[in-house]
Amino acid sequence: MTSSVESRVFSLVKPGTIEETKKIREIPKGWVAIEPTYASICHADLRYFAGLRRPEALAKKLPMALLHEGIGIVKETSSEKFKIGDRVVVVPNIPGQILHPEINQKPEVPVNYSKGNAFLGSGYDGMAQSRLVHPESCLVLIPAEIPDEIAVLSELSSVSHHAISHVKEKLENPETKVALFGDGPVGYFTAVMLKYLYGVDAERFVVFGASDDKLAQFYFARTGNVLSYDFENSKEKFDVLIECTGGKFSQSALNQAIEIADSLADIIFMGVTEELVPIDTRDILEKGITAHGSSRSSTSDFEAVIKGMMKPDYRTALSKILPEQVSEISTGEDFKKVMEKFVANPGWKKTVMHFNW
Repeated sequence: MTSSVESRVFSLVKPGTIEETKKIREIPKGWVAIEPTYASICHADLRYFAGLRRPEALAKKLPMALLHEGIGIVKETSSEKFKIGDRVVVVPNIPGQILHPEINQKPEVPVNYSKGNAFLGSGYDGMAQSRLVHPESCLVLIPAEIPDEIAVLSELSSVSHHAISHVKEKLENPETKVALFGDGPVGYFTAVMLKYLYGVDAERFVVFGASDDKLAQFYFARTGNVLSYDFENSKEKFDVLIECTGGKFSQSALNQAIEIADSLADIIFMGVTEELVPIDTRDILEKGITAHGSSRSSTSDFEAVIKGMMKPDYRTALSKILPEQVSEISTGEDFKKVMEKFVANPGWKKTVMHFNW
């Protein structure tokens, strides 16, 4: 017999409007009811809340609960893998193999690119609710050594891990030079991972950005300001280039990356933009550049990140992007105010929430 729970949902019904509703969630066999405890805001949440997505996209997605970066406590379970009281990281990508077993999937395609999948806070209710019912295969147990405020950073870290996995073997070569574009949170998470989990030191690692203040946070790498760096005449060429800018800056970042790419370089696209981005295909062809699109991660990426978080120096570096104060959330109005503040000033550090259900 399938059990069920009642969930208190902070639902985005239209841009800027949060309504508190209640929904009954069934707990199928192998699924778990989680009480979200900590969550952080992604720029994808901002685009929904501020109405920056295309109208047709918003019409398909809303109403829904936002947030896909978070952790929680197991409250009820139909799984033998997790018990009540377990502290877990939530993997927001639910593979199509689970939700739609009738769909034929190509066995060589990773689950995060499967057909029929669902993603929390993207047309599927996310972490902004008191009971999230989630499949056991999309949960990762958090070791006692990892504090909540570090564990909540695992989702964005997992996205970086998946992106870097495309060039893992190349990074193992100590001669490989790496350039990263983007001095925001995505760039920082990716750069920290390159340094502390892949051992890419400053001698072969440069981070490019537009803000000297933000670039100063990347103390473990060399840095360059895109407003003054001479890309056209740069003598230093790179084997792996990672674009973490997104939005209107994707065009310049990608073309600058192509300009300083060495022959047979790999470029990883991580930044999200709503507009088409023109890029220099001539140089891509002439240099034999390989481009990798990378977005969502899977459970294996989360497991690798949680294992990495056991390293004190990695945790210390991650802690620098935490806010001075965590936002306490008890009501839908509290949640709305934090979202409004984030839209007005996203800032460099992550916005982290603690839920008081």
